[in-house]
Amino acid sequence: MSTVKKTTSPSGKDKAKGKSKPATYLAIGSTLFAAFSNIKKVRSARGEGDTLQLVDAVIRVAAVATGVALLVRELRQGHDDVLTD
Repeated sequence: MSTVKKTTSPSGKDKAKGKSKPATYLAIGSTLFAAFSNIKKVRSARGEGDTLQLVDAVIRVAAVATGVALLVRELRQGHDDVLTD
């Protein structure tokens, strides 16, 4: 997970300093790829009737969903890209 450092611009508005947009899109893509793997684990655990594996897989899917939500929020906040300055 990345941390976003907030600074104040000369106009007094907060700016988020973090990853560039392409890096954020890449992070979203790789996180969604992990989601498909975790969904397979949920199906496998459900088919085997293994409750512990099912709980583990559901928690992993929830973690992936939270990660994607954080990355989308980072994109929506609009941060300055070094290349566009």
